[in-house]
Amino acid sequence: MKTSFESVLKSKNLAHLDKARREGLTPQVRRVSFILREHFSMMAFTGAVDALVTANLMSSSPVFDVQVVGGDGNLVVSDLGISISTDCTLTALDEKCQDILVVCGGFRVRLEGDAQLRTKLRSADAAGAVLGGLWNGAYFLAEAGLLDGHDCAFHPDGRAMMSELFPKVKVTSHAQVLDRRRISCAGANSSLGMMLEVVRHSAGDELVSAVEEVLSCDKMQEVVDVSVVSIDFDPTLPETLKLALELMHSNIEDPIEIDEIARYVGISRRHLERLFRRHVKATPPRYYLELRLTRARQLLQHTNKSLIEIAVASGFVTLPHFQRCFRTMFDMAPGQFRKRNHFKV
Repeated sequence: MKTSFESVLKSKNLAHLDKARREGLTPQVRRVSFILREHFSMMAFTGAVDALVTANLMSSSPVFDVQVVGGDGNLVVSDLGISISTDCTLTALDEKCQDILVVCGGFRVRLEGDAQLRTKLRSADAAGAVLGGLWNGAYFLAEAGLLDGHDCAFHPDGRAMMSELFPKVKVTSHAQVLDRRRISCAGANSSLGMMLEVVRHSAGDELVSAVEEVLSCDKMQEVVDVSVVSIDFDPTLPETLKLALELMHSNIEDPIEIDEIARYVGISRRHLERLFRRHVKATPPRYYLELRLTRARQLLQHTNKSLIEIAVASGFVTLPHFQRCFRTMFDMAPGQFRKRNHFKV
């Protein structure tokens, strides 16, 4: 049996795979500072930070070093009236050592020049940092003369103002924009997507897929516990393949023969195999095995069921066969995995 995951299910299990197998996946740590303006959008801020923190959790080693920057004090009040503790003041920020600097705006943030912020942003830009704005935070980049000639996403209420005040800035109708060393998003819902693109550029598609499995699992009306975001959201997925996947998902404890699945969905086994290789990145038997082992991993992690109960629930006839398959895929025995990762219930 080939080791580790081949199919799209790899993204769902990435955080639990042996770290040695993922050497080289994560690049050098990038330092990211979020500069909070008074009454900043809490939702936009947490969405952006969540993408980076989850990327660190899904990776074999940290990808981002995140810090929160405030004004003169230790607390900044958000748009919800909730105060956020900061790691340092704007005065103390060493902007020349940052890889990414993001100004967090919000509906009630005052859009007016700030000499200290302007100086910090220009200094960071000169040092090669990526500069960004959440909601209307890009105003401060434009005010510092750092958005001329760049595309910019901005909250709809402020687009007319931006076009009038900064005619050299290309204000777009897009929810999020990455343009060279500038990133911006128009509101709370787009901040996560913007930062996922930052993760993609920093660490690649595989890590982004793993983060999306955690943070985007509830975009559909119905959520299957072993579904994969990249498959669920694919509008081009053939109906025959969707039906085959549903059959596998519904028959984990008592696996169905692949020939039977092909007959049920009305195509040949060879055609089914072609569809799986194209969309799922593995053969039908391989995907089915990885699906069952993903279910086993979830049960080991979140329940107190015995190993034999988990083996049966995952479609394995014998405990030794389950243990061999699990060890091959996760590079450790099921019992060892449980000790490391068990969430007690």
